[in-house]
Amino acid sequence: MRFSNSEMLQAMSDTGMIPVFNHVDIEVAKGVLDASYKAGIRVFEFTNRATNSLEVFKELYAYAGKYSDLVMGIGTIFTTDVASDFIDAGADFIVSPALIPELAVYCNSKDVFWIPGCATMSEIFQAKKLGATLVKAFPGNVVGSAFVAAAKSVYPELHIMPTGGVEPTEENLKEWFDAGVYCVGMGSQLFKKDWIKNQQFDLLENKIAETLQVIKSIR
Repeated sequence: MRFSNSEMLQAMSDTGMIPVFNHVDIEVAKGVLDASYKAGIRVFEFTNRATNSLEVFKELYAYAGKYSDLVMGIGTIFTTDVASDFIDAGADFIVSPALIPELAVYCNSKDVFWIPGCATMSEIFQAKKLGATLVKAFPGNVVGSAFVAAAKSVYPELHIMPTGGVEPTEENLKEWFDAGVYCVGMGSQLFKKDWIKNQQFDLLENKIAETLQVIKSIR
């Protein structure tokens, strides 16, 4: 692996935000990746949400090689077979929307950093037993910041990243970070459809840079 688990966790902490993105067009994906990196992003999550996601990821991962310090993982993974395909394609980490024990065991056996989705204290407990050091509070808009604060009071050493319902506003980000999140995942709130459609990557770069600055100021 290009990065150790601790290096990936450090990169996630340093920026405080992981963009979550998928697109069927590799050229659009490259533009988004470039804009994200230029804005200060050092951890990027592509998601397995289209029929050609593996093909796009392979090409995007190779393209991202020009950024030696960019950690790039894959999200929306449910099975070990699919995880295997993306690990073979180079994925630095695996993210799942759910807590799937066999996926945890498989990633551990391959020494690949994995992030399970959790929405209850029982799931967090199981995730910790399976070796998780970072869990995804998902869906963030359903579980809310109060869930994160409660989980942190019981498991203070556990790193939590909400995804879904995280907005690039000072008010929303402050609510999450005050609750104790380690970093946040952000998708549709960050990637405006019009900007992507019209390939206005400069606007995206500015928005991401601005959001990272907000996170830095409220921490």
